Amino acid sequence: MTGVRVASLADLADDTAVQVEVDGVPVCLARSGGEVFAVGDRCSHADVSLSEGDVEDGAVECWLHGSRFDLRTGAPSGLPANRPVPTYPVRIEGDDVLVDVSGATA
Repeated sequence: MTGVRVASLADLADDTAVQVEVDGVPVCLARSGGEVFAVGDRCSHADVSLSEGDVEDGAVECWLHGSRFDLRTGAPSGLPANRPVPTYPVRIEGDDVLVDVSGATA
């Protein structure tokens, strides 16, 4: 995996999300259960930033309509969203968080 440094691990509190941009792609970078995940930052139901939502139990919730997306798979767990968001590989090197948007899965 290649990757772009997007954050410091120390700057990501558990159960939080931040928006980062990698090669022009908006990414929701989230930490949950001590792990760091990267998913597309746009809800698949509405053009809303997922990084502004709540993170809990390995999922991020869209603040507008309440759809929750699994941070590992990008799959929605309920309506109104019915399509997954892309997920991106994350690598931790020391305190650096790297994300590779070329390895997207959905």
